[in-house]
Amino acid sequence: MKPTRNWWTLLALAGLLQVACGLYEDQIGKFDWRQHYVGKLAFGAFDSSSLDRIIVATESNVLAAISAKSGEILWRQVLETGPRGDIKLLHVPSQGNGVVQQSGGRYNRAFDVITVTGVSPAMVRGWNPNTGTLEWEWSLVPVNPDRAEGAVWFLHEGTLYQVVPVAGSHLELTGYVATSGQQTRAATTRITAAWIKEGRCTLSGSFYACAIDEQLLAIDLLAENPQIIVKPLVATASSTPKPLPGTPAIIQDNRLYSLTSDLKTQLSPEDSLLVDDSVLEGESLLLHATTNRPKNTLALTAQKLRDNTPYEALDFSAEYPETLGAPQLVAIRCKTSAGGGKQLACRVLIASEDGAITLVQQGKIKWTREEALADVETADFLDLTLSDAEGAIEEELNNKNGDVFGAMQRRISNQIAHVKNLVLHVLGLGPAPSKAQRAGLVRDDFGLHKMLVVVTASGKVFGIDNVSGKQHWVRYLPEMTGFGNDQPMKLLVQRTSRFYPLTAQCVVLGRHKVTKNGLLYQFNPITGQPINGGLVQLSYKIRQASLLHETGPDFLRGLLLLDEQNEAHALPESTAKFVNAFYLFSADRETATIRGFLVEFSNGRLTTTPTWTVNLGGPGKGQQQIVAIEGKNPIEHVHSLGRVLADRSVLYKYINPNLIAVATHGPDNIHKYILNVHLLDVVSGSIVFSMSHKRVRPPLHMVHSENWLVYTYYNDKVRRTELASLELYEGKTQANSTVWSSLDAPPLPLVERQSYILPVAVSALKETITEKGITSKHLLIGLTTGAVAEMTWALLDPRRPVTSPEKAREEGIIPYMPELPLPHEIIVNYNQTVANMRGIHTAPSGLESSCLVFVHGLDIFVTRVAPSKTFDLLKEDFDYLMITTVLVLLTSVSYVVKHFASKKAIKQAWK
Repeated sequence: MKPTRNWWTLLALAGLLQVACGLYEDQIGKFDWRQHYVGKLAFGAFDSSSLDRIIVATESNVLAAISAKSGEILWRQVLETGPRGDIKLLHVPSQGNGVVQQSGGRYNRAFDVITVTGVSPAMVRGWNPNTGTLEWEWSLVPVNPDRAEGAVWFLHEGTLYQVVPVAGSHLELTGYVATSGQQTRAATTRITAAWIKEGRCTLSGSFYACAIDEQLLAIDLLAENPQIIVKPLVATASSTPKPLPGTPAIIQDNRLYSLTSDLKTQLSPEDSLLVDDSVLEGESLLLHATTNRPKNTLALTAQKLRDNTPYEALDFSAEYPETLGAPQLVAIRCKTSAGGGKQLACRVLIASEDGAITLVQQGKIKWTREEALADVETADFLDLTLSDAEGAIEEELNNKNGDVFGAMQRRISNQIAHVKNLVLHVLGLGPAPSKAQRAGLVRDDFGLHKMLVVVTASGKVFGIDNVSGKQHWVRYLPEMTGFGNDQPMKLLVQRTSRFYPLTAQCVVLGRHKVTKNGLLYQFNPITGQPINGGLVQLSYKIRQASLLHETGPDFLRGLLLLDEQNEAHALPESTAKFVNAFYLFSADRETATIRGFLVEFSNGRLTTTPTWTVNLGGPGKGQQQIVAIEGKNPIEHVHSLGRVLADRSVLYKYINPNLIAVATHGPDNIHKYILNVHLLDVVSGSIVFSMSHKRVRPPLHMVHSENWLVYTYYNDKVRRTELASLELYEGKTQANSTVWSSLDAPPLPLVERQSYILPVAVSALKETITEKGITSKHLLIGLTTGAVAEMTWALLDPRRPVTSPEKAREEGIIPYMPELPLPHEIIVNYNQTVANMRGIHTAPSGLESSCLVFVHGLDIFVTRVAPSKTFDLLKEDFDYLMITTVLVLLTSVSYVVKHFASKKAIKQAWK
C-alpha cells in the first residue's frame, strides 16, 4: 500500500507542474541595465545606530538609507504618489534621544525612524533603520481638511505635535504619542495669534514665527504661558522666513535672527547654514558653506553659536565641480582621529540645487549621486562618431570629383597608411587614440551602441552610454527651466553624426527662470562641449518651435520659433531662406483654442499669416480644456501603404503627416465629465474625426502613428482602465499615390474603432520604431506596477470582429475579446521594475529588427526590443563550430567525389 500511495503523491505533484517561460541567469543585464535613484533631498541625517548609514527623505516621496562609504542605496521605500505621499517630517533619533515605547519589556522602538506624510489623512509611520521595514503606523483624519493643508509637525521628547495655523486668528496645537497616535491631552490647545498671515510664517523647532512688515513675530508653542517674541527687521520682509535646522532661529532676507537670544548675523545670498551640537559637548556650532565659482571650490567654516567665536578645527576647503548647483548643508558627523590627537575627521552631507547629493570627507568629495536623473523631462538616442579608419573611407567616398586616377591613388595611399598604422599599433608606436575612442564612443556595425542624451527638470543634461550606463559628460544649466502649463524643455537634433567630418549638434530649448524669455543651449551630444558659446538668450518668449526640413551645405537644420506676438524667427538667421510655406500651430490649454499660421520668407524677412482658428472648448467659458496633444514621430517611415483583405483587395491607409490628436476634458451637467478626442489637420484646420467618452477622466496617455491612434483613460462609471484604438483608411482607392496635400480637400477617412479593458492602470505609452518601418509595430505599455509590457498590434486591432470571424480568420485577425491579456513573457523588463514611471522613449537602431527603449521615472531603464524577432541577426547560441565543421566536410567531400567522378569518366572513356 505504501508504494502505491507514493505513486499517487508523485502524480499529484506532476499535475501541479506548468510550463514556465523566463530568462536564463546569464541573460540578465546582457542587453539592458537599470539605475536606482531617490530624488531631490528634502530631509537627511546620519543614523546614530550605524556609522555607514544616512537616512534621507526626498521630494519624490521616497524614504531611503544611503551608504556613507559608497553612496549606494541600502534600502528604499517608495511612498504614495502625489500629495498623499508628501513627506512633512522626518525624525532620525540621535543617541539618547529616541522615542521609547516598551510593551512587556520585549520591544524597544528607541531607534525607529519616524515620518509624517500626507494631509487628509496624515500617515505617521515608524521604520526600522536597519532594513527599512515598516514597524508601525497610524493615521489622522482632520476635522477640517481645508485648514489641515497648512499644518506643520514637530517632535519633542516622544510627543508628536501638529500645528494648524488659522490666518488672522489662532494656532491649534495637538499632541500625540508618536508610536501609538494616542492624544496626550483631552482637547486641542488654542493659542491666540491674530498676527498670522498666510504665506509669511514657518516653524523652527517648537517656535512658530512670522515675518510681518518690519517685524519678526514668534511664539514658543511648548511654553506654559506662551509670550510673543518680537524681533525688529532691518527692512520690510519681502519673502517667507526660512527655519535654520538644529536651533530655534530664522533666516530672513539674508539675515540670521535667533529666537532665544539677541544673536543677529548678516549673511551673503550664497551662504548655506547648519547648526550642529554633536561635535562639541554642550556647545552648538554654526556652519557656513560658501562656493567660489571661478576656482570651483567649496569652503566650510564654523563658529560657536553662543559667542560667535571661530572654531577652526572644522574649517576646510574642497573642490566643487561646476556641474553641481548651489550647495545646501544637510548634516555633519565628526569623530576624533585614532592618532591620539584631537584632530577631527568629519563627513558633511550636501544637497545641491540641481538635485545631486554629495558627501565631503576630509576636504575631498567622497561620492556624488546625480539625483537629477530621478526627474527626466526628455531624452534621445544619438549615433556615435565613426572611427578614424571608417572616417578616412567616408572622406574618400565623399570626394566625387570624377578623377579615376586620383581616386585610385587615394585608395592606394589609404591602404598603405592602414598597414603602417597596424604595424605601429602592434609595436606599440602608433598614434594615440582619440578621446572618443578611449571612451569607447565609436559607432558599431549594427548601430546598437549610441549616446543617450537626457535632459532633466533641474536643468542638467547628461550624456549616457546606452550599453554600459556610464555617464560620459554632464552639463548644468542653472538659468534654464521648462515652459509653463506642464510643458517640459525640448531636445532637438539639428545634425546627426552621419555627416562626417561635421560633428553632431543638438539644442535644448527652454526659458529663463527670471525673465521667462526663451533660452537655448547648443552643444555636441557626443562630447557635451558647447557650440557657438552654448547658451543663447532670446529677447522674446517662445510659443512654438520646430525644426526646418531643408538644410544647407553644412547639413544643419535650422530652428523656427514663434513668439507670443505670433512673429517667426529663424536660428541661425542664415537658415531663414529655407522657410518655404511652413505651417505652424499653437494651442491654448485653458481655452482649448488652436490656431494655425503660415510662415513664408519674402523680401529678406519672415512673415506670419494666421490661417485658421478652431475652438474645442465647448459653448461655456472654460468648459473643456486641452489635456493632451499628440503628433506623429517625424522620423518614422511607413513601409506598407495598405492592408490586404480576405478578397485579395487592398484597403489603403489614411496616412496624413499633418494630422494631430487633441484630447479635451471638462465637466458635464449630465455625465459629470466628458473626454473628447479630435483628429485635426494642422495645415487646413479641418477636423477629420471626433469621438466622445462619457464619465471618463484622466490620466490620459496617447500614441499616434501611421494611420492609427491608441489612448488609455480611466472609466469612472465601471472603475477600470480602458484602451481605445482607432484606424483610419482611405478606402480601396487612393486619392493621391505620390504626395499628400492637405490643401486638396482629401476625402474623409473610414474609421475603425474598438475599446479594450486593461487589468492594470497605465503610467506611460509608446510605440516601437525601426529604421525602415518594415518591422511590425508593437505598443509599449508602462504599468503602475513598474513593468513595461510589449503588446502586439494584433491584440489592439480595431478590426477584430465581434461576429462572423470566418472572414477575419482569412486575414489573420483574432476574434474580439474585451480583456487584453498581460502574460509574464511580454514584460520586457522582467523583474527590473521602474518606480513611479513617467515616460518611455524609443529610437531605431542600425538593425531593422531592433528598437532601443529608454524608460524613466524614479529609476531609469534601458533595453532593446525586437517586435518581429531578430530576423537580421544570428542568435547568441549560434553554433559557429558546427557550421564551420559541416562546411569544411562538405567542401572536402565534394573534392573527393569530384576526383572519383573524373576517374570513373576516364575508365568509361577507355571502354
